[in-house]
Amino acid sequence: MAVKIKGIMAGSLAEQYNIKPGDTLKLINGEEINDMLDLQFYQANKNLKISLVAENGEDKSVTIIGKDEYTPLGLEFDTYLIDKHHYCKNKCMFCFIDQLPKGMRESLYFKDDDERLSFLFGNYITLTNLTEKEYDRIKKVRISPINISVHTTNPELRVAMMKNPHAAEIMDRMRGFAEADIKMNCQIVLCKGVNDGKELEKTIKDLQSLYPNVQSVSIVPIGITRYREGLAKAEIFDGEGCRKVIELVAEATKDFYEKHGTRLVYLSDEFYLNAKMPIPEEEYYEGFPQIENGVGMVRTFIDNFIADMDYHETIKEAVAVDIATGESFYPVLCSMVDMAMEKYGDKLKIYVHKIKNNFFGGNVSVTGLLTGTDFADQLKGNLKTDRLCLCKDVLSDNADVFLDDMTVPELEEKLNTKIELFTNDGYDLLSGIMKEV
Repeated sequence: MAVKIKGIMAGSLAEQYNIKPGDTLKLINGEEINDMLDLQFYQANKNLKISLVAENGEDKSVTIIGKDEYTPLGLEFDTYLIDKHHYCKNKCMFCFIDQLPKGMRESLYFKDDDERLSFLFGNYITLTNLTEKEYDRIKKVRISPINISVHTTNPELRVAMMKNPHAAEIMDRMRGFAEADIKMNCQIVLCKGVNDGKELEKTIKDLQSLYPNVQSVSIVPIGITRYREGLAKAEIFDGEGCRKVIELVAEATKDFYEKHGTRLVYLSDEFYLNAKMPIPEEEYYEGFPQIENGVGMVRTFIDNFIADMDYHETIKEAVAVDIATGESFYPVLCSMVDMAMEKYGDKLKIYVHKIKNNFFGGNVSVTGLLTGTDFADQLKGNLKTDRLCLCKDVLSDNADVFLDDMTVPELEEKLNTKIELFTNDGYDLLSGIMKEV
């Protein structure tokens, strides 16, 4: 597939060798360029023969000898990937996007299942929507590590959960990656009475068999909203259910840890919070390989908050602030705030507000899925100060928009207060509250 070049970066190799906007890129060293991964892989060679078609239709060839392998050509295209995003065709019983209400912004409903985004940005893919050509390319150009949504290794169960016949191929696909020395990180969305219990034990054992090419596995509980019309019946894990999952995983990983020195499989923070059990210490997470899946975020928050308290012996000036958070994180944040106020005395006043996720029906308790509507409804008239601290996780990437399309300025106007945003980090929060960052 030939792709049209939209722009050329100033001072780049492309500019130096007279490649122009409007030229069509066909081949690099005889290989077709279909998307960003092809471009990144083939332009890394030191010697390049580039085949193009000029805007006037004439064939054009550029030869570059002895370039630095890490220097890009400097080509720009209509989209970052060059190609279109690969769309997920599955109908997974646990898909959160299928549980969104109608009328939200269009971008929220896009379900990607794109191996390029897995490599470039850490997105998780199911492998069910790959063509044989795409599967072979992952091995050829060494897209590694790749992040895989596994959920279960039982072929029949995976097909039933994902409504895609190709879901049954999961272990064959992963064995192929392992043979090609492709590294894999895996995710399991756990559904009560479906892929837990004995099925989870089997899945863990199968993934352990692919170690060390399987580098890490996270287990997260299904998220359930009130917008599940027409979807399979699903139940949340209550406190007792979470405790059973914690015990099962501990037993299923015990021998593996003794043999290999790694747990390989880690539970998300939600299981411990919902079970009202202590968050494991830092050593449990072995470098936090799955922190983006909510595995160890609470531990890093606690440790960083305490470290910042140890660093700040006193507060320069009196501080008063409101903080709002989700139901699951509320007890953790309260315990941290109590420690800080005990240390700094009357100079520090922090008022923590627990926000229930009414927008999604009350079963979703994580802070990152709270909406501007719920903040507005539950905080109006209840704020104690003129400063409101919120975690940046509640906003869209690179925007000040909540999931329900309310903006930060709109929420500030509704609450008549100034909103301050902080990363999900104990150091950033405490230092920001004390205005020392």
